[in-house]
Amino acid sequence: MKRAQNLYNLLSTHENLKSAFIKAVKGKQTNSEVIKFKNNFDTNIQNLRKQLLNKEPDIGHYHFFTVRDPKVRTICAAPFPERVLHHAIMNICEPFFDSYAIYDSYACRKGKGNRQALARTQEFARKYSWYLKLDIRKYFDSIDHKIALNLLSRRFKDRDLLMLFHKILNTYHTQSGKGVPIGNLISQHLANLYLGSFDHWLKENRKIKGYVRYMDDFILFSEDKSVLKTELREIECFLKDHLELTLKKNIQLNKISLGIPFLGFRVFPNHTRLLPQSMKRFSRKLRDYEKNYYEGKWSERELIRHMEPLIDFTNAGDNIPFRRMIIKRFGVFS
Repeated sequence: MKRAQNLYNLLSTHENLKSAFIKAVKGKQTNSEVIKFKNNFDTNIQNLRKQLLNKEPDIGHYHFFTVRDPKVRTICAAPFPERVLHHAIMNICEPFFDSYAIYDSYACRKGKGNRQALARTQEFARKYSWYLKLDIRKYFDSIDHKIALNLLSRRFKDRDLLMLFHKILNTYHTQSGKGVPIGNLISQHLANLYLGSFDHWLKENRKIKGYVRYMDDFILFSEDKSVLKTELREIECFLKDHLELTLKKNIQLNKISLGIPFLGFRVFPNHTRLLPQSMKRFSRKLRDYEKNYYEGKWSERELIRHMEPLIDFTNAGDNIPFRRMIIKRFGVFS
């Protein structure tokens, strides 16, 4: 594949930065940072443009906070101007990231997502008898900066752009030369690209036909249990030797007829159910959202904005009684 070049100058155009702002502001119009940026829009856009032209981006000023959803994660929230910069970069680079991705990679891609990943999983569940489900131990914290930059250099032949990615990677470390921040737009795309070479190896070298990946959660399918046992050994070696990654210990090799736990659901050949822990997490969030509304922390508009994606998540499964409970409780949401 020919490497993309002469992209860096496209980042700083007024049109690209304006488009980046529109994407960054989506759903956050009432945020104080957004309002402050909008009140001095032209100057702020010009400042971002100067940073790019001078190759001196003002980055890495993260605000850290912890969430439990369901496991504890440290989220790194960049200030709003930096988020605009991230969108400006991905406006230009995302098509080249996407062109490298295999069909069955479903995270951080237009036209893909968790619902499409679940549907594809169900499609494979109808064709095969066994599955092997794996995920990476501390994935974002384990991403190696040198390996990531090497993978980027295979996609882009643009020294200034690669240097910008290098500077972004250098803003965060879990240990020397390791880790990308969770909650960062570019981190998501870099993390997806990082396992892209693994995807191609599985499909092209190992000849695996039944395979689905959503970020660092992935499933292999086969009619033969022993084939999956062999692939597990090969996968462990490849991840360690080429990407310096290790698998979590919760390796699942089982019959598809028992259902495949994936992305908060249990997938069967002909139906999909929310996992019990997903229902508990959903109910907890409902209570938290209601509390924010009734205590006056959120307006009705803000409540709806948070509720819609939460309820939409449940629509990926065949959970009619659960959805009836939601509709009965909230009426307008369906």
